[in-house]
Amino acid sequence: MAKVEPFEKHASEYEDWFTKHKFVYQSELEAVRQRLPHNKQGIEIGVGTGRFAAPLGIRFGLEPSAKMREIAQKRGVEVVGGVAEAIPFSDSIFDFALMVTTICFVDDLESSFKEAYRILKPGGCLIIGFIDRDSPIGQSYERYKQNSVFYRAATFYSVAEVVSILKKAGFRDLTFSQTIFKNLSDIDRIEPVKSGCGEGSFVVVKAIK
Repeated sequence: MAKVEPFEKHASEYEDWFTKHKFVYQSELEAVRQRLPHNKQGIEIGVGTGRFAAPLGIRFGLEPSAKMREIAQKRGVEVVGGVAEAIPFSDSIFDFALMVTTICFVDDLESSFKEAYRILKPGGCLIIGFIDRDSPIGQSYERYKQNSVFYRAATFYSVAEVVSILKKAGFRDLTFSQTIFKNLSDIDRIEPVKSGCGEGSFVVVKAIK
């Protein structure tokens, strides 16, 4: 069952995080932007309130929370209700799919990746942005998850785990980039984006069908 309850009840708190952590958000946005294909049709899976899809020009979104869908639609994203494990779109219709901080909230990650694979055209790509569980921020989130209305029900993943599940789903040619090299409270400007992983807490993986 999709973990929608916190997002239904605390949508304004969710939105406030992006205002409070403006430079963290902008750093993550830039890291994702650098991996997106240009002038292609894509979908964001777990689009939330459209904080990534809207500025990145992604027209379509999938989101199980009605409250989040409503906010995303106001930002101009065409959002349908549904979960990552059963995407209500036909096979091979998108050039890319994006998942940002979504993987920790799905019930079955392998099924979610297989569904993303299914809806992508041959040669299309899945781009995933997530907090690496093995990073300093990932360790902090794991340690204090019971104190967060959002992360209480979350499952955090390491880069190695994500890579393994992506390969099981059929993806290949994985490339990585990273950002967020400080504690969130210490970030007062946009962080750099570097290739690879293992240093930054926010990792972006691009995988090809």
